Amino acid sequence: MGILSWLSGSQSSRWKQIAETKRNADLAKIPAAWRLSEAVLKAAKCSERITGGFFETLLDKKTLQVTSLDAPDLIQRMNSSELTAVEVVTAFCKRAAYAHQLTSNMLEIDFDNAIRQAYELDVHFQTHGELVGPLHGLPMTFKDQFHVHGLGTSLGFVGWIDTFEGKKGTGKEKVFESQITKELKSLGAVPIGKTSVVVSLWAPETNNNIVGYQLNPHNQALSAGGSSGGEAVMQALRGSTFGIGSDIGGSVTIPSSYTGVFGFKPSSARISMKGVANTAPGQQVMPTSAGIMGPSVGTVNLVLKSLLATKPWLQDPFVVPIPWRDEPEDSGNLTFGIMEHDANVHPHPPVARAMRIAQAALKAAGHELLEWNPPSNNRSIGLHGRIARGDGCPDVWEALRLSDEPLVPQIKSLFPNNAPPSPIPLPQYENLVVDMMEYRQDYQEYWMSSADRTRSGRPVAAIIQPVSPYAGLLPGKYFYSGMYARCRPQGSGAYRN
Repeated sequence: MGILSWLSGSQSSRWKQIAETKRNADLAKIPAAWRLSEAVLKAAKCSERITGGFFETLLDKKTLQVTSLDAPDLIQRMNSSELTAVEVVTAFCKRAAYAHQLTSNMLEIDFDNAIRQAYELDVHFQTHGELVGPLHGLPMTFKDQFHVHGLGTSLGFVGWIDTFEGKKGTGKEKVFESQITKELKSLGAVPIGKTSVVVSLWAPETNNNIVGYQLNPHNQALSAGGSSGGEAVMQALRGSTFGIGSDIGGSVTIPSSYTGVFGFKPSSARISMKGVANTAPGQQVMPTSAGIMGPSVGTVNLVLKSLLATKPWLQDPFVVPIPWRDEPEDSGNLTFGIMEHDANVHPHPPVARAMRIAQAALKAAGHELLEWNPPSNNRSIGLHGRIARGDGCPDVWEALRLSDEPLVPQIKSLFPNNAPPSPIPLPQYENLVVDMMEYRQDYQEYWMSSADRTRSGRPVAAIIQPVSPYAGLLPGKYFYSGMYARCRPQGSGAYRN
């Protein structure tokens, strides 16, 4: 082998060494007592499903009991001294450790520090006789996009490992925290780690060169979706009480729907994204939103209500100053818009069946249903990608080149000629933004005009529609990426909180 060939081979394998070192470092953070045997790991790989009985038989009785409780129940039991924060955090850390060993869904592990924080919460409760806040002692996880003190943030890039967003020597490495991290800690929540993403965040599946492809624990022949797929798996396996993801085109809702958990993507500017790592951070005409993922509506409500109680708009000028409102604006029976498909693709039969079940339940409860035929979804499809990635994704390319890692299949379409495409010229980009504004205005007018067709004379309260057309997604087979309501108008009536 010539010297040039040797150097080339050495450079091309460097990313593998960095990724392997990172994986081993994370595994070393799992206590020996929580390590699963080779027999269990092998059995998991051969099992179609690892949720339910397979997973729960691995747990001791105490861990299973604690981790089976929902967040509001855990808060009540810690407040009544039935459980301590250390007991709760330890139980979920153990369950998260099992989840990671079976699915490789974590990019950062922080169990030791989490248990120390739980001990401090217990000392506070014993000293003052009250909880630190409404999320006291709740172990939670972040999508690996949010900065947490003591942990790295990779966004799935090998070249971002042990850096601050790809840069070394900034003084921010493993010290800087996102605003939402500070808010959650002030409320008593305890971060225990961060979950896997699709490298760059630009795909509806989850895959990176650090921990690999994220399969669905309910059926390991299927995908967990993305880009918050690692967090969806964490919630499906109950490795934390709730998680924080992000969404610009379905990255919270898609994986939540595939893994059977609740995902809430609020309107942008409701939850702070200050200090959050992102690709195309300057693209703010269609901003990324932080989202909440968890096992129940009650948990999602608790987290959102608690976050809004911190008045995040005082620290982040991009958050709108709207507090939580307990009382609904509408009273009595409501009207729901029903959108069974987007006139392009019909959903899989199980999704259509779920829609029928939802409609029947709403009718039985006395609510009115209205067929929903808004401005064409094709307009939204034609705008979303060009606006979101109109710069050609040069930052993604530069991040990949830091380690010379290869493109995972899910983002190869971003670089059709193995290089960043030319950015859209600014005048053309501005025209796209104008088109988006007009689409939103047309959608808003349609929404408000629904008042003329309802019994109450009020516009529809919300739209019931599929998250995506797939009941289950085969890896690499996400062919229809046109989401059902990407460019929804700001301030539309479906959102109160």
